[in-house]
Amino acid sequence: MKVEQNKMVGVDYKLTVDGQIADQSRPGQPLEFIFGTGMLLPKFEEAILGKEPGESVAFTLAPKDGYGEVIAEAIVDLPKSIFMVDGKLAEDILFEGSQVPMSDAQGNRMMGIVKEVGDEHVKMDFNHPMAGKTLNFEVEVVSVRDVTPEDLQGHCSCGDCHDGGCHEGCCDDHCNCH
Repeated sequence: MKVEQNKMVGVDYKLTVDGQIADQSRPGQPLEFIFGTGMLLPKFEEAILGKEPGESVAFTLAPKDGYGEVIAEAIVDLPKSIFMVDGKLAEDILFEGSQVPMSDAQGNRMMGIVKEVGDEHVKMDFNHPMAGKTLNFEVEVVSVRDVTPEDLQGHCSCGDCHDGGCHEGCCDDHCNCH
């Protein structure tokens, strides 16, 4: 069976960015997803379209085909005072590289990365962590099958479900956990 629209596809993959492995599937735990439903980058899906189990492909995605270019306006200085919790500065999260969940004025949740902590302000980057990066993929299709009713109920595609959810760190950009 070939990879095509609305098929359950399992892939083993390795993502290399700037010469370093940035992400990869775990041995025996392929990334599973319903093809063509928008779970993965469109160019990723395009690269494996028509492949059969056992076939491999290596491809590179420019930033525009991955997570976009870095948007300068998404890097902002925020007053340090907004990081107060119960009247105390949340120093445990205020360090360079820390990922901090935040909400905007409309209540939209977003993840920001602390870039710099100053005396009065914190420089936060709300770009996707892979924005501006060239993505190098090595992918092997390991399974293709028809979608079952259970597949449509949602699951953890990383294969690490427990108690109806994923383990910490599993639910990222490619995980389908509800």
